[in-house]
Amino acid sequence: MSTTPASAGAVPPPPAGGATIATIAREVGVSVPTVSKVLNGRSDVAAGTRERVEAALERHQYRRRRAAPARKAGGLIDLVFHRLGSGWSMEIIRGVEVEAGAQRTSVILSELGGEHRPPQDWLDTTMTRPPLGVVLVAANLTEAQHQQLDRRSIPYVVVDTDGEPPADVPSVGSDNWNGGLLATRHLIGLGHRRIACISGPTDMLCSRARLDGFRSAHDEAGIAHDPALVAHGNFYVEAGYKHALRMLSAPDRPTAIFAGSDMQAMGILRAAQELGLSVPRDLSVVGYDDLPLASWMSPPLTTVRQPLMEMGAAATRMLFEMAAGGAPAVPRLNLATDLIVRESTAPPPA
Repeated sequence: MSTTPASAGAVPPPPAGGATIATIAREVGVSVPTVSKVLNGRSDVAAGTRERVEAALERHQYRRRRAAPARKAGGLIDLVFHRLGSGWSMEIIRGVEVEAGAQRTSVILSELGGEHRPPQDWLDTTMTRPPLGVVLVAANLTEAQHQQLDRRSIPYVVVDTDGEPPADVPSVGSDNWNGGLLATRHLIGLGHRRIACISGPTDMLCSRARLDGFRSAHDEAGIAHDPALVAHGNFYVEAGYKHALRMLSAPDRPTAIFAGSDMQAMGILRAAQELGLSVPRDLSVVGYDDLPLASWMSPPLTTVRQPLMEMGAAATRMLFEMAAGGAPAVPRLNLATDLIVRESTAPPPA
């Protein structure tokens, strides 16, 4: 569905009980169309002028009214990823698309190149549309960006946030701590005592929670965990391969590795093969996500299933509720994780 940027000269209705853009224009000493350009995210406003207008909008707590109920079919959703390029992101996209398609709403996809905060030019472009709402995956907005969207009545939801979102921003995630606990309990239950963890980035809440679950399983069993057997990757194949190659080449190598993602587990399987180790006879491997490819790996991968499609769908339903003027029934949704046991885990070698 095509969209047309709002006209720079179009004057939005004043918020109930608040300042109008005319009074804000007089206060800043600019024209009404200039304030309207800032509200619409137009780029043809000098940076200094934009900052003064935004400051005045914040002082007056200006909040733009929606022109029409968002439950009306049509419109678009901005779906923004910290990073694309894996089956993990595709599962979330599928969940968003299913819910958006049911409402005949289009989805625009953006990628931040690994950054957790969108640049201002992304926000400026977003405000020119403007969208029904925004879904941010493994990313969040700065406080200033949050206020800019709020003033324009553009709601947003975060999925797998890298940190605690503001109190008024709904979020969807999965029980990452429990996932790490289940994976490690499984390996301890098989008899493994020297267990490594190749987690995700330290700046992502989900990877820290999985590692905490890994450590908690050791504490629960009264088993010491070796800090040298903990590494931080980036959730992609190369990181799993690199860290596993180093760990498995050591004389006191681990007998099992818990990977923070299925993609990293794939890299671990490749490293084990190159070193002449058989999985699971010589090494047990547990992944995380339960992507469709997990059951096709050789051997089929034991992994923690997180409901990625459901997470994307739930975030989209939240967005529709907010855009319609309501509030999500559950502002903090944490979906359950399960252990899927396949053929990549077994008792350690004698």
